[in-house]
Amino acid sequence: MANKSKLNLSELYIEENKDQIYENALAEIQSFQLPLGTTLRSVYDDQPNAHQRFMEKLDACIRNHDREIEKMCNFHHQGFVDAITELLKVRADAEKLKVQVTDTNRRLQDAGKEVIAQTEEIIRCRVQQRNITTVVEKLQLCLPVLEMYSKLKEQMNVKRYYSALKTMEQLENLYLPRVSQYRFCQIMIENLPKLREEIKEISMSDLKDFLESIRKHSDRIGETAMKQAQQQKTFSTALQKQNNVNYGWNMHLGRSRILETKNEITLKRTLEDDDEHEEEVLTAQDLVDFSPVYRCLHIYSVLGDGEIFENYYRKQRRKQARLVLQPQSSMHETVEGYRRYFSQIVGFFVVEDHILHVTQGLVTRTYTDELWNMALSKIIAVLRTHSSYCSDPDLILELKNLIVVFADTLQGYGFPVNRLFDLLFEIRDQYNETLLKKWSGLFRDIFEADNYSPIPVANEEEYKIVISKFPFQDPELDKQSFPKKLPMSQSVPQIYIQVKEFIYASLKFSESLHRSSTEIDDMLRKSTNLLLTRTLSSCLQNLIKKPHIGLTELVQIIINTTHLEQACKYLEDFISNITNVSQVTVHTARLYGLSTFKDARHAAEGEIYTKLNQKIDEFIQIADYDWTMSESDGRASGYLMDLINFLRSTFQVFTHLPGKVAQTACMSACQHLSTSLMQMLLDSELKQISMGAIQQFNLDVIQCELFASSEPVPGFQGDTLQLAFIDLRQLLDLFMVWDWSTYLADYGQATSKYLRVSPGTALTLLEKMKDSSKKNNIFAQFRKNDRDKQKLIETVVKQLRSLVNGMSQHT
Repeated sequence: MANKSKLNLSELYIEENKDQIYENALAEIQSFQLPLGTTLRSVYDDQPNAHQRFMEKLDACIRNHDREIEKMCNFHHQGFVDAITELLKVRADAEKLKVQVTDTNRRLQDAGKEVIAQTEEIIRCRVQQRNITTVVEKLQLCLPVLEMYSKLKEQMNVKRYYSALKTMEQLENLYLPRVSQYRFCQIMIENLPKLREEIKEISMSDLKDFLESIRKHSDRIGETAMKQAQQQKTFSTALQKQNNVNYGWNMHLGRSRILETKNEITLKRTLEDDDEHEEEVLTAQDLVDFSPVYRCLHIYSVLGDGEIFENYYRKQRRKQARLVLQPQSSMHETVEGYRRYFSQIVGFFVVEDHILHVTQGLVTRTYTDELWNMALSKIIAVLRTHSSYCSDPDLILELKNLIVVFADTLQGYGFPVNRLFDLLFEIRDQYNETLLKKWSGLFRDIFEADNYSPIPVANEEEYKIVISKFPFQDPELDKQSFPKKLPMSQSVPQIYIQVKEFIYASLKFSESLHRSSTEIDDMLRKSTNLLLTRTLSSCLQNLIKKPHIGLTELVQIIINTTHLEQACKYLEDFISNITNVSQVTVHTARLYGLSTFKDARHAAEGEIYTKLNQKIDEFIQIADYDWTMSESDGRASGYLMDLINFLRSTFQVFTHLPGKVAQTACMSACQHLSTSLMQMLLDSELKQISMGAIQQFNLDVIQCELFASSEPVPGFQGDTLQLAFIDLRQLLDLFMVWDWSTYLADYGQATSKYLRVSPGTALTLLEKMKDSSKKNNIFAQFRKNDRDKQKLIETVVKQLRSLVNGMSQHT
């Protein structure tokens, strides 16, 4: 109830206030002190039913005044009647007064003619004065208009177009309506639209000049932005390296100390450079005057054509974007071409970002994102095409650094750049290919310059220099006194160093790619595997196949590959140290150098066997037997002794080879020598062989057997090496002893003395001897012993032929 009472009191108070407002308004209307419009507006600004309430108050006020008028009339009615009565009484007096007044008027007119003349003159002067006053008033009314128009012209002359538009607006809305009846005002009104169009054209011309200016300066803007981003990144990297100076570079203590010093110098220089250039940081607004854009935007907005301006600006900037994204045909030849290309693009988007943040609606985030996505696709296509032409790894590395700076710069302005980093992985594969080509040339140069002899070290200092370059350990060699020789040649530490340099070069590309240490470790191992399994392996295979590579060189190559194979584990440790990724990690790849060097070693071993056989063939070719000699010289042939001496000296070089390699080479050489000698005896072009030639040939084979029994290569068991000549020995024994009865009787038995002599071989050689006997012993038929021997030969030949035929039928 109390609340309801309070509510009624509030409503009553509000009603009383409203009545007071209406009464004040009526009082103002009656007093004519304030403009009527102001009073009425105060009434109508109230509640929606204020008009009805006010009219009621007004009607009540009118009725009050009517009653007062009626009261006043009633009050003065009697007086009025009395006045009429008195007026009738004075009618007669009035007629007299009229005559007197008429006479007085005539006399007054006559007397006032001069006054009238002067009065008319005064009136004329007063009219002139009034006209002058009117003219002054009108001029005072027109002067502000003229002043504003003059101000407008002045603003146009000084190119203050936005202020000129505001002045036009004031003229149209405030000044010209006051004097619109004058003709000069109509001229002004007609000129104002023309001035607006002129302002639009001038501002658009300024905008075009601005667009041309930023097109020319976009590369400088971009260069400045990229330089600032790079300085910031360099500073951050220097701080990080200062905090962890040994990160990734602690494989060797000396290198770590050098890098630590470098990092400290880099950080110091970076800080000094930042201090020097702290006051020189430039922005896009410092390099380009953006006022034409602001002015044109404001002008078009004031004129109501803001949307037209926005569409025009965006259309022109899209055209400029297409021009900026179009590279020069020779861009891939130098890094400056790429730098200029990236600078222009960065400058373009830095300007757009600035416009986005300092204007309202001219450029939106959606628009810039759409423009960037279009540009990014074009950039990726251009870089993919032009980078494919690059064959210099240093240029590709510089391109990668530029792309990283380019991406970091634009990422700082809010543009997504993940696709650029994906592109870098494609370029990284090409970079690795160019590195492999470059290192292929380095490996070839190292192999060409190598002398393929053990490294001599005269003192401890030289020994430390070698082992600082290559991880070599040999306790037995350490015990020897200086001077001494390391088993590998100069190419081994050089190849090892170059492999490490390749890893460093590959690491340079992997840096700043925003990848984890594990991913970088995996990339390094894969690229190193390609270097070992493809590039180095190919160089080794080509080296082994070169004609000028002799047996000594091949032996050294085998030794070299053995040490390089052992050094692979150190390369794995090296990669783990520079990436800080442990080798026990599940996803860590392994180096395939072991198989590479094994394959190279097997190829070198095969080449050793081949070259040994070729050398044996060369000695065999210079053999000069007299196949018709009656008796032997009593000593072995000179070519064979030279061959045996060559084999002895060669196998002495094989002492550093693994045992199996040396044994296989020795066995292969002896087998090839035996086969070659056998082929010499059975050569189809050789038609006759005397017993003396057989005896001489036997002396040569004896030397071969003596060489085999002298154990030129250690490790053979018993007479294993002599068995290479067993076929020759049994064949020669058969002819020297002339033991045909035993041969024919024991043929086909496992215990046969001449088990290794085939009937075909014996038949071929026997026929050569038969022909020789016929030719040299013309009178042999007259000697009984010779006739018996000839018959025996024919009998043996027949039996051998039957054995050969039997073998062919059985086959």
